[in-house]
Amino acid sequence: MSAKVPNMKLKVDPQDLRIQTFTVEKLLEPLIIQVTTLVNCPQNPSSKKKGRSKRARVLLASVEEATWNLLDKGDKIAKEALVFKQELHAALADVRKESQALKVSAEAFTSDPCSLPRRQAVVPAARSLLAAVTRLLVLADMLDVAYLLQHLAVFQRTFESLRNVSSKSDLQKTYQKFQKDLENLDYLAYKRQQ
Repeated sequence: MSAKVPNMKLKVDPQDLRIQTFTVEKLLEPLIIQVTTLVNCPQNPSSKKKGRSKRARVLLASVEEATWNLLDKGDKIAKEALVFKQELHAALADVRKESQALKVSAEAFTSDPCSLPRRQAVVPAARSLLAAVTRLLVLADMLDVAYLLQHLAVFQRTFESLRNVSSKSDLQKTYQKFQKDLENLDYLAYKRQQ
């Protein structure tokens, strides 16, 4: 594959990405249900303070760890990216900002779980983090598709040169390159399916 940067422009606004595929909706549905169940909390929770919830702190720590793992992988992808570099860095910064906002509001909520205003403050923060993560995942997917299309273009050029060879030795060399490009494209398609 050539080291050229493909001439691609982002045709969508990453700040206004809407979930439009059934598969993505199904993958995010459990997260959305968990976030929206916080909205449906009772208007007058028990006035008895039952102590601080250790379980909420564990949940907050696991969300924080998952977010940092995602950011770590996102940073690696952004460093290697040839296209959508600025958009990826902006999406990563947005995830960091929303993660910090959720951490602050969730810590306030876990210190006083009976407080309705604190509970209600966690919901928009969680939704914002979910939206930021979704934008990052969509951008990473678009980057993956861009690389796949770049390899497809290389394969098509090799195929065209195979059709236009004039000697047997050129045919053998071009056919070997064609096989390598086909194997590479097949491997990338397999990875994408996984």
